[in-house]
Amino acid sequence: MLRKDSVRVRFAPSPTGHLHIGGLRSAIFNWLFARHHNGSFLLRIEDTDLERSKQEYTDSILASFAWMQIDWDEPLVIQSQRINRHREIAAQLLAEGKAYYCACTQEEVVARLSQVAGFDPQFIKYDGYCKTRKLTAGAIRFAIPESTTTVEWNDLIRGTISIGHDQLDDFIIVRSDGTPMYNFVVVIDDADMRISHVIRGEEHIANTPKQILLYQACNFLLPEFAHLPMILGPDGSKLSKRDAATGVFEYKQQGYLHQALFNYLVRLGWAHGDQEVFTKQQMIEYFSLDHVGKKGAIFDQNKLDWINGVYLRETPDQELLDLILKDVCPTLRSDVPQWHDASLLLLINIYKQRAKTVAELVSDIKALYKKPAAFESADIAQWITADAIVHLKELNTVLGEIKTFTADEITAKLKEWTKLKNIKIVAIAQPLRISLLGKSSGPSVFELMAVVGKHETLERIAHLLQSVEK
Repeated sequence: MLRKDSVRVRFAPSPTGHLHIGGLRSAIFNWLFARHHNGSFLLRIEDTDLERSKQEYTDSILASFAWMQIDWDEPLVIQSQRINRHREIAAQLLAEGKAYYCACTQEEVVARLSQVAGFDPQFIKYDGYCKTRKLTAGAIRFAIPESTTTVEWNDLIRGTISIGHDQLDDFIIVRSDGTPMYNFVVVIDDADMRISHVIRGEEHIANTPKQILLYQACNFLLPEFAHLPMILGPDGSKLSKRDAATGVFEYKQQGYLHQALFNYLVRLGWAHGDQEVFTKQQMIEYFSLDHVGKKGAIFDQNKLDWINGVYLRETPDQELLDLILKDVCPTLRSDVPQWHDASLLLLINIYKQRAKTVAELVSDIKALYKKPAAFESADIAQWITADAIVHLKELNTVLGEIKTFTADEITAKLKEWTKLKNIKIVAIAQPLRISLLGKSSGPSVFELMAVVGKHETLERIAHLLQSVEK
């Protein structure tokens, strides 16, 4: 029996590691689905793996949600705190004959199965040895109903999925040490939380028939299921650290904006026409499982960088400075002590037009602060000609005459001077940029000169001349 009440979805991470981007995307899709339907989004920490679960990972997961500005609508559920409820349902299934104790070890099961003709060691299916033994201790196995021929459901992304009885066996729901198994507790928790739609990664498809049978055995209302495509690396294999950062906080440390990462992950497997950049309200309005693809979504680092650049340019300079000092480079002010916030804000405005990440923005600012240790040889060969050297020497006097060393004054003075000399502005702008940065690529050199200041600009020109005249 399917649920008929309002939309209620959940995200249920295990605190055995930091939140990764695959999990984050699942959380985002659930959150958008709930917001689109004016439903509820719930968060549950699945910490029944006592050995591997750690509080630091729970804290990290919650911090990732705070950074991504994903909220949930009811109190956080901690799975381990519901152990008595899990035991209650296990006892109920035992009493009703829908589960039984089993004392078999894996080795014993394999030894028995190996005597059967056609035994395939790749598919070890429990033989039901303890089903009629009426044991009173051991692991607890769920008894697959004998009437079961197939388990079938209408997946909201993939359509009808059918699993035959021959692919199922009496699976363990409680270990011999009393700790419950994933497929068992997730059904109880979802039922008690009145989850209407289970939206999760495709790796859970194999778990779904077991869970459906448990829902039916416990007389719980059945949710609808939707299995999201995997995030794949550029070669089509499972995404790994060699393809991209997989931890959410790695993106924060690298200077990606949470809005950009949110937008990118939404588009990773979901589409609304050809639109790439969305406001959050647009995502809520447009989101539908009908537009989630079935095929794996390829992670494209260049596209993430592009989207982050779009958001970077739209973010106010002061907000970016605050973000840098809080999350990316708290020491920025002391790293560039001669520049006050006004200069930093101006540089942020200049460099954010070209940068892909906030970390790149910081790197560019720091690079400008230091005199170039070396100059790119290809740029020297192309731009530092004999005429350019003469022009640079003359600029000591020209630039020295500028009283208010602002970008506008520098631009006006050098336009006047290049017109007098009958040379193109680029013929002097590029050599100046090389003297400031060590390379010819970069933003408006006159704006950079204004930030660096007259004295430092003249010193860097002299440094370049000394280097090429040796």
